[in-house]
Amino acid sequence: MQTKQAIIVLSALAQESRLAVYRLLVEHAPDGLAASVIAERLGLANATLSFHLKELVHAGLITSRQDGRFIYYSPIIEVMSELVGYLTENCCSATGQSCAPSSTAKSAANAVRPRKRTA
Repeated sequence: MQTKQAIIVLSALAQESRLAVYRLLVEHAPDGLAASVIAERLGLANATLSFHLKELVHAGLITSRQDGRFIYYSPIIEVMSELVGYLTENCCSATGQSCAPSSTAKSAANAVRPRKRTA
């Protein structure tokens, strides 16, 4: 991934609704979800959702496919993997330290992650 593409991807995700859409689609990868389901789950108006989906498609983060009357959107996981690789490709190169997350760091990250409430 080049710097310009990384900026486009990060810019697309730097908006609350688009980030929510992307995260929802990642949960339902690789099949994705119909636009109507995304709108319902996130409480977004169709016109608003359409705008955000267009931005995510433009950034290369998601793809769409027609199935009958419905349009399904799916994440392109490889793009996010490329972004993470781009952001960490020189990790710790100046210090000689290891950048691999330790099991302690993973546990701490999971401990501070908010839990989903069930009704």
